[in-house]
Amino acid sequence: MQSTINLSANTQHYIDLEEKYGAHNYHPLPVVLNRGEGVFVWDVGGRRYYDFLSGYSAVNQGHCHPKIIAALTKQASQLTLTSRAFHNSLLGEYEQIITTYFGYDKVLPMNTGVEAVETALKLARKWAYEVKKVAAEQAVIVTCESNFHGRTTGVITFSTDPSAKNNFGPFTGGYTTVDYNNLTALEKSFQDKNVAAFLFEPIQGEAGVMVPDDGYLTGVRNLCTEYNVLMIADEIQTGLARTGKMLACDHENVRPDILILGKALSGGVLPVSAVLADDEIMLTIKPGEHGSTYGGNPLACAVAIAALAVLKDENMCENAEVMGELLRSEIRKLNSPFISLVRGKGLLNAIVIKHSNPEAAWDLCLTLKENGLLAKPTHGDKIRFAPPLLITKEQVMDCVNIIDRSLQTLA
Repeated sequence: MQSTINLSANTQHYIDLEEKYGAHNYHPLPVVLNRGEGVFVWDVGGRRYYDFLSGYSAVNQGHCHPKIIAALTKQASQLTLTSRAFHNSLLGEYEQIITTYFGYDKVLPMNTGVEAVETALKLARKWAYEVKKVAAEQAVIVTCESNFHGRTTGVITFSTDPSAKNNFGPFTGGYTTVDYNNLTALEKSFQDKNVAAFLFEPIQGEAGVMVPDDGYLTGVRNLCTEYNVLMIADEIQTGLARTGKMLACDHENVRPDILILGKALSGGVLPVSAVLADDEIMLTIKPGEHGSTYGGNPLACAVAIAALAVLKDENMCENAEVMGELLRSEIRKLNSPFISLVRGKGLLNAIVIKHSNPEAAWDLCLTLKENGLLAKPTHGDKIRFAPPLLITKEQVMDCVNIIDRSLQTLA
């Protein structure tokens, strides 16, 4: 298989601009997109592709969903930002809707996913000192191997990915790491009376869609309750119907103490994130102790209200569950010697590529692109398949055919 593809002059022009004037902190596929609708995106040459990344699950509702765009444009022409120095007419309504939607007392609105993670960590520490009565400056947060929670200097402190940490230190303290999907290791870490919280992804997305064993989420909930440790679920990628339930934690009917949401909370329209918790935790933060200029802005509130409504009104949980089962079963039926594993829940899925060429997954993604499907490798040999949640059976079967034809070019 060829690992390079001839590009049109128009496409190369846009790529060259980014190469010259932008930081080199991403390695994108050589495609330049300028339009999206539903499960499809189009490049600058007018060619259509299935989007099997969905903005890392930010576009669950589909590209440019008309109801979300209508809410955006209506509010954008009226009022976009007040800052939290003043009240605005949409914030309270949004807070009522999202807390009722997920069953929590309070929400703290933020913008990006990693901002929400940092907010959850600060909340956990505040609670540890003021409620659990951990000694000053001694609070510990337990995290998992192979985690991904963002790229701030605070969050990469507990990353186990060398590329996230190399030459970015010194790092902060207060964290300990355990193996993911290992309740014995988790309970051992909880012997430290200073542990305030356990931060984890119900399914590890960037690690390659690592799905834990049945019972793991229940076990986490039980241990956190037993040891008076806050259960913090990072559902930025797994939440909002992606896995066939509104939250991945819903697969085992467990309720985190702190819930982190982002990405599809705006349907991919603008950065919106949220941290939800009950009063005992949330009200430990007082005025002036945490905030955000853009967090809770009227535009974000209007968009998030519409994005949440679309998920329920269009039964996206149910569709994600059924279409995910279909996608995984049909890929397994291909019996490709180059796929060693197919895994996932709902429409958060991954295949593991088995090949002597370490660049085989990248090369396969280039071929998938040529055949009309966009996906991206993670951690070398894994490819995520996560289309928007409104995908149909006919579209899934078409995509499986594209995957089949593309696999046959591997040698």
